[in-house]
Order: sequence, then structure tokens, then C-alpha cells
Amino acid sequence: MTEHPTSHEGRQPLAARPQERTRPRQETPPSPAAPPVPAPLSAPRAGAAQAPASPSATASAPAGASGHAGGPGRGTPGQADGAPGRGAGRGGGRGAAPDGHVPAAGGAGAGAGAGAGGSTGAGTGGVTGGMPAGTAGPLEGLPVQGGSGGPGGGKDPVVAARREGDRLRFVGAATRRIARGIDLDEIVLGLCRATVPTFSDAILVYLRDPLPVGDERPVDPFVLRLRRTDRLRLTEDEADLGLSAADPETDLDLGPAAELCEVQAGGALAEVLRGVRPVFGDSAAARAALPELLGDGRCVPSGHRAILAPLRGRRRVIGAAVFLRRPDRPPFEPNDLLVAAQLATHTALGIDKAVLYGREAYIADELQRTMLPENLPQPTGVKLASRYLPAAETARVGGDWYDAIPLPGSRVALVVGDVMGHSMTSAAIMGQLRTTAQTLAGLDLPPQEVLHHLDEQAQRLGENRMATCLYAVYDPVAHRITIANAGHPPPILLHLGGRAEVLRVPPGAPIGVGGVDFEAVELDAPAGATLLLYTDGLVESRLRDVWTGIEQLRERLAATAQLTGPDHSPPLEALCDDVLDMLGPGDRDDDIALLAARFDGIAPSDVAYWFLEPEEQAPGRARRLARRALARWDLEDLSDSVELLVSEVVTNAVRYAERPVTLRLLRTDVLRCEVGDDSPQLPRQRRARDTDEGGRGLFLVNRLARRWGATRLSTGKVVWFELPTRI
Repeated sequence: MTEHPTSHEGRQPLAARPQERTRPRQETPPSPAAPPVPAPLSAPRAGAAQAPASPSATASAPAGASGHAGGPGRGTPGQADGAPGRGAGRGGGRGAAPDGHVPAAGGAGAGAGAGAGGSTGAGTGGVTGGMPAGTAGPLEGLPVQGGSGGPGGGKDPVVAARREGDRLRFVGAATRRIARGIDLDEIVLGLCRATVPTFSDAILVYLRDPLPVGDERPVDPFVLRLRRTDRLRLTEDEADLGLSAADPETDLDLGPAAELCEVQAGGALAEVLRGVRPVFGDSAAARAALPELLGDGRCVPSGHRAILAPLRGRRRVIGAAVFLRRPDRPPFEPNDLLVAAQLATHTALGIDKAVLYGREAYIADELQRTMLPENLPQPTGVKLASRYLPAAETARVGGDWYDAIPLPGSRVALVVGDVMGHSMTSAAIMGQLRTTAQTLAGLDLPPQEVLHHLDEQAQRLGENRMATCLYAVYDPVAHRITIANAGHPPPILLHLGGRAEVLRVPPGAPIGVGGVDFEAVELDAPAGATLLLYTDGLVESRLRDVWTGIEQLRERLAATAQLTGPDHSPPLEALCDDVLDMLGPGDRDDDIALLAARFDGIAPSDVAYWFLEPEEQAPGRARRLARRALARWDLEDLSDSVELLVSEVVTNAVRYAERPVTLRLLRTDVLRCEVGDDSPQLPRQRRARDTDEGGRGLFLVNRLARRWGATRLSTGKVVWFELPTRI
């Protein structure tokens, strides 16, 4: 099959899809006694005689073969048997119907090359005019009426019926190809590939810039931008025959087209676009509109060799398409306007849907992005990394989520959940459950209590609001982790030596079932270990069950840890990437959320903890204890600031506390001080008046500390501040 190279100005074409090729239409060849077609189906060139083919031309063609795709008189004198003529060179590749369908007898190949011998064209599988079996040339004018196909050609009812069938097959194939596109570029590419070279030799597609979405009011001014252009070039075979691309009789003079065109209100182009119907290039309206659209330096072929077709969507005109034919090809016919109208309508409606789909995809991406944490926190004593993969490119929104929530006492809550479904509704429910989990975590509730309240919230959201969730709290001081599970796959703990184990956590019932108690377990979290939380999309698919996938994940983690040695933990980011690499082609049935936590912990020597009775001497004792701890850590430079801030915070706690006050200092990359009491009322910074005796403590904390805050607990509150260890 001879391919026709085309030039694609603008955006690069998308890869052809294998499913776009269909099996050629098979028809029974006519019997040898079938009468020959009395006249060619395409319009003869000017001056071509209607006499039978010359003896030399008849002798050069095999028995039963028709003339070249260009029609009578287009063959090259002296051409050898089976050598492709000019029409054949133009007919290969995309010369067939847009989806690879080869027209039947009387189709594009037959209509262009029917001659003596009763050939049925390229669709019959034989050799026609030197063209290989299964190829078809460009349509030398689609079905005509009223005898425009030559004397006697259009008047033959059999020929007219065949040509009308060709028209319907071409329109059907072209619209199917256009409808395959799911985004704007694919639809425009489908229009170009469907029409060049079968219907036209060149096409220019202009679209409104910007494209309105749905019921949006279009912006002014009305600007058209050249989205894509496609054209037919001469092949090497045609160049070998001495045909030049610069020959005005064989090629289009496609000068530089205007990239942007501002449609003037009340102008000729605006009138054509308002009329919606395609018009010939030599009509009065098009002669004034085309220079405005293409630019003054653009040459348009004379005669009926150009069609200007407005692209109208559901509510408004969104662009225009220009179809062009070379001078050596028969001009467009009146019925070709109907073909152009069909192509323009399907393209415009497809673009409308593509723009709406693009807006929905954008909303889905933004929704998913805002539902998940943009940046993970880096709490003291733990390092975090995460990944999220949607189920498919067409299902970008899912119900999987992960989160890391800093808690008082340098602890951190690790959450992974999965809402049933892959829709906007699932994402919305996920967002509500994630917000609820963050609120409950701020109250410092035990993990099992958090899941209990999430279960109640899911029931309030409606029926069948099911989700799985795993909630864990890591304490870097105690090197312990408390985990509660609600029907979620169990986490995997990767130890420093390379051993990976699936933690035995009570499975529990999914969130939304109701009336189920959740149980929490407390486990060791040694320094250097890595905890992996994930959703079932990572371990379950149509090809494997969930427990097989969990075992494969455990083995993968152990193998990865062996690469870094027994004394070093694998980097978190590389570990997450390596885990996702275990997914095969058939393993992506669900979206995937992955959260990895590396436990560094806080050494006991870096922690100082005291209980203070709520009495007047408590602030002074707190200053002395803090001074001793700083001296032990070689941080005497911070003594003045720490003593002042500790005194202010402890004084405020003692004023409202009824039970002993807790004071804790932690030394990591910063110095953190935490003061807890049993009063739930959170302190608020305020501006003290000159006559006020108090109210300046938090003002000093805000000015001297790098960060500070207050968190309400189930048993009271904690006020904390941080100072840099290096000044």
C-alpha cells in the first residue's frame, strides 16, 4: 500500500489506534460477461474525449482492469504493467475510507477508475489500473447527480446508485472516525484524516479562542485561531513521473495562513458563519469571507474547489473548516456541500462534548488534589512519603485518601482510607470523612474512638456510605504505635535488618455498617523501622486476591531492604516508587493511596518530663528544672529565653488548673517545650492596655518563640512553643 505523506501544521498528530482499522469490504467479483461501465464515474478533465481508451492505454493494462484513479486520460504514456499511476499513488494509505474501510464496487476506487472491462474497483481485491489489491484512490468527486460525472455517467441509474452508496459509506466512516475522539485534538485530527485525501486535498480548521464551555457566554472579540491544517503532498512515485509540487496544475499553493482571525461584526465572514450552511469558495459570500479568514496573502483555488463550512455546536458557532482541492482534480459538486455539512456538524458537536469533558476532568483533578494533602507535615521523630494513583485516566476521581496529622506531645496520626466507588460522590464522601478524622484527631481521641465517630458520621451521610479506614498514632518518645482498623488491609512493618512483617491488627468492620465496636492494639515501633499503609488497589486485582497481593508486597519490601544492607533503611521516596513498580498491566483495577512512615524516634536522653503542683511556687520550680536540663544538653545560651517563656506559660496554667501541671522539654533539631493542664479553655493572645497588670505573657511567647500553639485534649489542653537550638 502506498502511503501519502502529509504535512501537519500546528500540533503533532496522535498515534493511530489499532482498532481504527477495519476489515476491507469483500464483494463477489462480477462475472467476465458483465457489461462494461459505459462512462467514467469522475468528471473528465477539460478537453478529454469521450471515445474509448486508446489502444496503447488498453494494451498497458491487464485484462479486466480499469484505468487509473484519475480517470480516463490521466495515465502516463508508456507506463509498464502494474506500475502505479498518479491516481494510484494518491489513493493509497489514507485514500481509503477514514477507518481503513475500502469501498465496494462503485466506491471511491471504482468511481475514479472504472473503465472498459467492467472492473469493480479496488474494493474487489483485484488489480485496478496498476493499483495493488486493497487500495483505493481519493474520491474524484463524491456521488453526483444530473450527469456531472460525464456524458451518460450520471444518467445511468446503476452508476448513480453506486455513487450514492459511496457517499453514504464515506460519510458514515468519516463520522465514526470523528466520533472516536475523546478530546479536542483527537476530534480535529479525526476530521483531517477522514477528509484528506478522500474528500479534499487540504483542510484548515479554525476554532474559537477561547472556546466557550457549556452555557458560558463567549468572550468578545470573536477570534478564530488556526487549530490544525492538513494537506496531501506528492509521493515519490509521482515525483519520479516528473510531476512538480510547484506545478499550479498539480498542487495547491498553500501560502502562509493567518494564525488568528478576528471576526468583524457585520462582516462577510460573520455573515457566512451566521448562515451555518457550507458555501462554495467561488460564491459571492465566500469570496469576501475567505480573505478575512485566511489572510490576504492566501490563494484559494478557482471554481468549485473550495468549501467554507461553519462549525456550529449546540448553541453557537465555534469555528470554521475550509476544504480545498487541487486544480487537476474535479471540482466539488452541489452534493458535496451536504457532505461538508455533515462533517462540520459532527465535528462541532464532538468539540462541544470534548470541551465539556475537559472541564469535568479539570474539576475532577482539582477536587482530588484539594481532597488530598498538598504537602505532608514533617513532625519530630518521623519521616513521611506518599503516593496516589487514580484507577485510570478516565476515572481520575476516587475515594482513596491518606493523611498525616501532628498531635500534641510530638505524636503524629497516620490515616489511610478507601471510600467505595470511583465517582464525584465517592470523592465528596471521602472529603467529609477526612475532615471529620482531622477534627477528631485534634481532640486527641484514642484511635478506636476516632473510628467509632467516623462510623456514625458515615451513617449520617446516607445509606450505603461504606468505607474502610486504618488509624494509627505514633509516639516518638515511647517508641510505640497504637493502631485501630475498620475493614482495611493490614499495614506492613519493615524492620531495619530487612525483615518485613504483616502486623496482626484486628480487622474490624467497615465504616458505615453501624453498631460495631472497634479495637485498638499497641505495638513496638523501633527506630529505623518503616511502616507502610496502603489501600486495596495496591494488592488486589482481577488477577490476584488480596492476601496474595499482600504477601507479594511483603516480599517486595524485604527484597528492596536487602539492597541497602542490614544497617541502613531504604530511602522513603525510592521505596514508594519501587512498591508501585510491582504493579503489572492487569493490576490497576482501583485507585491507590500509599503512605510510608520512617520511625526515627526521640532518644530518652533528649526528653525531660516533670509534674508540677498547681501552686504559686510552680513557676519558679519550672525555671530551675528547665535551666538544669539546658545545662545538661549544652544549651545554656537559651536559658534566658526558655526560663522567661516557661515561667509565663506555667503561670497561666497554674491559674486555671486543679490537677498537677505537666512540663516536658524535647531536644531534636529544635527545642520544644510543652505545658499541659486540665483546663479545656485555650489561651488567646490579646493586646494589653497600659493600665493592665497582666495579659502580656502570650505576647512575649509570640515575639520570642519561633512557633507556638495550643491544642485542646480530651483531658484538658497543651500549650507549646519551639526555639531554635542554634542561634
